[in-house]
Amino acid sequence: MPRMNVKQMGNFDKKGTFKRLIKYVFKSYPIHFIVIIICIIISAVGAIAASIFMQRFIDDVIMAGIRANGSVAGSGFETVKPTLIALVISLSSVYLAAILASTLYQQLLCVVTQGFLDKVRCDMFSKMEKLPISYFDRNQHGDIMSTYTNDVDAIRQVVSTSLPQFVQVLLTVLMLFGVMLYYSIWLTLVVIVAVIFIYLATSKIGGGSAKYFIRQQKSVAKCEGFIEEMMNGQRVVKVFCHEEKAKADFEVLNEELNHNAFAANAYANMLVPIIHNIANLLYVVVAIVGVVLVINNVPNLSLRGFGNDEATALTIGIAVTYLGMARQFGNQFNQISQQLNSVVMALAGAKRIFDLMDQEPEKDEGYVSLVNCHVKEDGTIVECEEHTGHWAWKHPHKEDGTITYTELKGDIRLFDVDFGYVPEKIVLHDVSVYAKPGQKIAFVGATGAGKTTITNLINRFYDIQDGKIRFDGININKIKKDDLRKSIGIVLQDTNLFTGTVADNIRYGKLNATEAEIEEAAKIANAYDFITRLPDGFNTMLTGNGSQLSQGQRQLISIARAALADAPVMILDEATSSIDTRTELLVSRGMDGLMEGRTVFVIAHRLSTVQNSNAIIVLDHGRIIERGDHDDLIKAKGTYYQLYTGAFELE
Repeated sequence: MPRMNVKQMGNFDKKGTFKRLIKYVFKSYPIHFIVIIICIIISAVGAIAASIFMQRFIDDVIMAGIRANGSVAGSGFETVKPTLIALVISLSSVYLAAILASTLYQQLLCVVTQGFLDKVRCDMFSKMEKLPISYFDRNQHGDIMSTYTNDVDAIRQVVSTSLPQFVQVLLTVLMLFGVMLYYSIWLTLVVIVAVIFIYLATSKIGGGSAKYFIRQQKSVAKCEGFIEEMMNGQRVVKVFCHEEKAKADFEVLNEELNHNAFAANAYANMLVPIIHNIANLLYVVVAIVGVVLVINNVPNLSLRGFGNDEATALTIGIAVTYLGMARQFGNQFNQISQQLNSVVMALAGAKRIFDLMDQEPEKDEGYVSLVNCHVKEDGTIVECEEHTGHWAWKHPHKEDGTITYTELKGDIRLFDVDFGYVPEKIVLHDVSVYAKPGQKIAFVGATGAGKTTITNLINRFYDIQDGKIRFDGININKIKKDDLRKSIGIVLQDTNLFTGTVADNIRYGKLNATEAEIEEAAKIANAYDFITRLPDGFNTMLTGNGSQLSQGQRQLISIARAALADAPVMILDEATSSIDTRTELLVSRGMDGLMEGRTVFVIAHRLSTVQNSNAIIVLDHGRIIERGDHDDLIKAKGTYYQLYTGAFELE
């Protein structure tokens, strides 16, 4: 599934994304989530308690006390004292419960937020590890990194702050609305009119804000992708004096980000004062209407008055209480508008995260597995747990339930293979290659001829459109991908060393390897001498892709890693093309030790490295145009002869 473009991102299902995000949070911490909701309800009750109690204080205490003083001198306070004490105790209890509930849910939110983000990152990384190579070929690495950083951080903001605040505001608004109806339907109609204006403003301005916040997230990802590319290619930028062009390209992307961020925040900053002023107008209108109703003794229509004739009058206590509730009602919408930006950014980030999680994982329908084995004198293969240096393909047969074992020898054959990275553009045409156990097969050809593509197909990084590939007579589609790749070692032109010790990097080839096995692999790769001369030997820390080492030294560690894996088939993809001639001799000796007794596929521009190959295959535009050993191809005086004699060069 390709990334959405800006237009698509502006039209994605925000409600569906929001529901999925809530469901994700709830499934991660269901008990915590329920407790938080209960605590928020208690906090919301505490938030409107003052308004409710205000009416009782005015009407049942102050006004009742005044009336009592008028009828019996000096007896006013004594008359209302029990009511006052009961109200104070009740209000204090509600506030205490609200404080405890608020404290509890804030603590639980810390647990839920960090735990949820931990789960999101783990789920994303787990899914990323299951994605095919083609996904990473289609997407900028910086764009993917932005999903882990900016998009996850946007979700953190909404889960920790915006979401609970939205829930609290929603509950508070509903409770306030119910209380308002209870006290006065006339005044509530005024509030409903204000809510309609707030809704229209939010829909119009908030919609524009949402559109640009989504574009802002995409622009951030593009900027980070570009920066990541420039950091990785900084040497190339400086060598070719490309600084000004790089700055100009970045300014274009940065200006796009600036435009989208400015537009998003401009809309967002308009929304807050508009809603704030509508809330202020609401307060004024409620005050005017309330005064008119009280002075003119207009009968008050309310839920409180049903079945109670004495409760139908609009009292001073109700009018004052209603003013406080109107102010609080407007403040709730202010809080929503302030959090709207975070919610929109979080939804955009969540969409990108779910987009990654929804990617189609690498399919593996294989059922043939690789196992350790003993080979008896009569040729019988016996599966075993311990490492014996012998492997076999364990082939279960669904028809009769039997299991057969085929010794892994490294016989790889491609039959009439057609392949294209996209179906409409075929890059390999009718390719047939035969590699017998222990043979060295070399691929020669110009850049883009299809050499690396063939090795990608052998590893099943991509699946072929037509033809067959067999490994020891077994169609590789039937072999589990992990087991297939365990049987194939690879040394690439571009080495990848990870932050860790030299030993850790070699151990990538076999995670449970002992120190002795690591040292032996280094000796096979001809890397032992230079490693032991490093400051801490095998315990020397490497950072930045081993930047403190030379290209040749990095390549030797990569070869040692492959040697430790001890795979019966080896692919060497232009492993010496980026190093000097003297270092090439060291690397070549390392590769000679690595290739001994194995089936080897070599991709090389330097023809001196493939002369001793059992077969040299010359490719041109995805087709095999010549094949044979070095002597045969020289005698044929075809393309290989011209390449070897320098009549023309590989491009």
